[in-house]
This record gives sequence, C-alpha cells and structure tokens, in this order.
Amino acid sequence: MAMSVEQYKRDAAVRAVDFVRPGMRLGLGTGSTARHFVEALGERVRAGLDVLCVPTSEATRADAERLGIPLTTLEETPELDLTVDGADEVAHDLSLIKGGGGSLLREKIVACASRQMIVIADDSKWVATLGRFPLPIEVVPFGLAVTRRAVEAAVVAAGCRASALVLRARGGLPFVTDGAHWILDAALGRIDEPTALAALLTAIPGVVEHGLFIRLATMAIIAGTDGLRIVESR
Repeated sequence: MAMSVEQYKRDAAVRAVDFVRPGMRLGLGTGSTARHFVEALGERVRAGLDVLCVPTSEATRADAERLGIPLTTLEETPELDLTVDGADEVAHDLSLIKGGGGSLLREKIVACASRQMIVIADDSKWVATLGRFPLPIEVVPFGLAVTRRAVEAAVVAAGCRASALVLRARGGLPFVTDGAHWILDAALGRIDEPTALAALLTAIPGVVEHGLFIRLATMAIIAGTDGLRIVESR
C-alpha cells in the first residue's frame, strides 16, 4: 500500500533531526511538515539533546512549549546555526515559495538569521519552475488598493502573466498574520524570473514581505515513493 503524504513529511522531518548537533541554536519552522520536525526534535530533547530554539510563529511556539523544547528569541539569540522549515514549493536550485500558512515574514527573518537552512517536504512540492502554488505577499492593510495595483504591475514587469490577486480570508474576514498584516495570494502559474520578481515586490512600500525565498535554503530533504533524497545548494 502506498505511504501517505503525511508519512513522507514525517520521514523528511525525522531525517532532518540527524543534522542537529548538541548546543545548536535552531529556528523552528511553521506548517504541517515543520510540525513533524518539532515533534521529532522534542523526542530528542526529552532524551537529553541540548538545543535552544526560536519559533517562527505563535503556533510553533505553543507546540514547542508543549513538548518541552527550550525557547529563546532573536533579541536574545540573534545568530542561529540552523533553521528547519517546510515549503509550499521547492525548485531544483532550492529557491522556494513559502507562506501558505501565513508565517512568511517571521520565517524569512529567522532563515536570514541562520547559517544554514534545511527545507523538508514531500515530493509533491518538488517542482521544475516555481509558481503553480499561489505566491503569498504580506501587505499592510493601509492603502491596500494602491499596493494591489503596484503588485499587479510588478508581476507583469517580471514577465509573469497578469494575475487576479486574492485577499486571503478566514471566516469571512481578512486573514491576519502574527504581525497584524494581510496577505494577497497571486496565482501566477509559473515564475520564470523569481529573483527579478522578488526585487520588484520588495520595492513596493505597502509590501511587508513576499513568499519567494531565494538563496536561503542550503539543503532540501525530499521524501516520496522513491525514498529520501537530499539535495544541497550549489
């Protein structure tokens, strides 16, 4: 019988724990795959592994506290050894789309504070070209119409097809991130020039952050029907 996607996620997460060394300062990602890593790390901590961790969301913080994982903040510990996180898409050069769970801003801050980043995923997330998954763009609520127009122009300028930008909602109201921002999801189909698009989006005043993670992941652990595959950045 074929293994479930959740089992693949768990396999990738458990393998990532092997790269954690005693005394490391870790960034803990957010989402269903990262949650498996937090669970596996909690088992090692209860067995005596000494680590100090920064969570990338309030949800991850709650999971880590429940599991007895020692936590710190970036204010107290601004330099991290390793972040382990999931992704919505992983391209072959290890550029990523993240933010499906809404924690992209804190995830990127933590990843940038880390010497290394391991991304863990099931093989459905492994893609030749980014863009099939809608790109999350975190925005401030003020001036949303102006920001939306600027994002639409940036998308076209980067060579992507014009996209309807959808304001993410929950329960009939705008989804609110941990940083009290909103998210526009851009269904682009494919992003041939992610670096160019990232630069254009970053230049927009109302954009807080976007879900393109470029040159941040140093390793990907991909689990699927063919087992585990480890890909390192060139």
